[in-house]
Amino acid sequence: MDYSNIFVYMQAEVTLVAVIVLLFLYDLVAGERGRRWFSPVACGLLVVQVLANIVPGAAGEVFGGMFRYVPMHTVVKSVLTVGTLIVCLQADTWLRREDTAHKQGEFYILTLSTLLGMYFMIGAGNFLLFFLGMELASVPMACLVAFDKYKRYSAEAGAKYILCALFASGVMLYGISFLYGTTGTLYFDDMAARITGSPLQIMAMVFFFAGLGFKISLVPFHLWTADTYQGAPTTVTSYLSVVSKGSAAFVLMTVLVKVFGPMVEQWQTLLCAVTVLSITVANLFAIRQKDLKRFLAFSSISQAGYIMLAVIGGSAIGMTSLVFYVLVYMAANLAVFGVISVVEQHSGGKVGIGDYNGFYRTNPKLALAMTLALFSLAGIPPFAGFFSKFFVFAAAFQGGFRLLVFIALVNTVISLYYYLLVIKAMYITPNDTPIAPLRSDGYTRVSLALCMAGVLLAGIFSAVYDGIDAFAFGL
Repeated sequence: MDYSNIFVYMQAEVTLVAVIVLLFLYDLVAGERGRRWFSPVACGLLVVQVLANIVPGAAGEVFGGMFRYVPMHTVVKSVLTVGTLIVCLQADTWLRREDTAHKQGEFYILTLSTLLGMYFMIGAGNFLLFFLGMELASVPMACLVAFDKYKRYSAEAGAKYILCALFASGVMLYGISFLYGTTGTLYFDDMAARITGSPLQIMAMVFFFAGLGFKISLVPFHLWTADTYQGAPTTVTSYLSVVSKGSAAFVLMTVLVKVFGPMVEQWQTLLCAVTVLSITVANLFAIRQKDLKRFLAFSSISQAGYIMLAVIGGSAIGMTSLVFYVLVYMAANLAVFGVISVVEQHSGGKVGIGDYNGFYRTNPKLALAMTLALFSLAGIPPFAGFFSKFFVFAAAFQGGFRLLVFIALVNTVISLYYYLLVIKAMYITPNDTPIAPLRSDGYTRVSLALCMAGVLLAGIFSAVYDGIDAFAFGL
């Protein structure tokens, strides 16, 4: 094997490993004064990493086909890395607290390690590398969830996450063992040629889907989501809700099409049921929430159901719609979590919806940013969320799933209601003692500006969708 190909087809992975090593060394040698610059160093290295890998290259493979690269992978990895960069920008104030300042290095290294695991999942052409990537993404994530182990429910959230992740990984590995036993290979391409749709292979597909359903928070694999989102540090919650979910959704579609293509009828039936359950159950439970982080947990489950509309057709337009949806969802959700993080850090930990009563009177700019992001999540035109929902609906409709699209449209009305509950609290509900005026730090303002640009411009400028669509054939 020509080992120079590693630096060609695994350029994103190699550069990310270099960033992790550099941050590890910086944490090792930097003193107290040097740690004050940890955030700009980490964010600067991530910017360099994004710019170095933003241009797609030629398709190829390394390690005998265990790792495969297509131009679409560059698009997906760039989206995930930009999301991670925004999370790191929003984490600065939290990481400068007295109880977390000494753990800045751990936060950045753990976060980028999970991103590296997602890279491997995306590029895997073999179930062995895929599973290693999933574990690399899951185990550091559990550490991040329990990062504030002495505050509130962080330790409990970490325990719930890692236990559920272990069960999900075990179920998935059991399914992969069935696939290996019936096909005699772990390579995606070879396995697809030997899939016959036998009962054992159907069971293997269900087990595999259950493992990734946990990562995406699909019903009925969602029970960990609300408690984990509530207990984890807000910055970690935003990372978990966007970057982790987006990578798992892309991988799910890739494996279903590449490996389980001959069983398309079986997995489309399964996806139909799970999509309807995810959207409906999450919307009904979101209405009842009083804590904003639990509220957004059920919102994210609902959004995962909409993402499955893009997956179910297994087409190139579905792949384009999926990546575009993840991009728009990332901008809107990170904007909401950015505002929540600012309020939480400066108001003594207020995260209840009732705490935001009269929020517009004292913090009009933050209230406006949150309103625009919630409108995008609800799918109101002309914000980008409207266009992303339109494209996933179009992908499912083109695949012949008209009833499923109708049910999703009805649920969109329900979701609009509960998003408006938060907006009503900020603008209409009276409050004699609203949250005091806040001033966010420069890093947070930059992150919110990037998110607002995505919310306002991604849907209007067709070049974004067209640019993603140009590489969708790489599916």
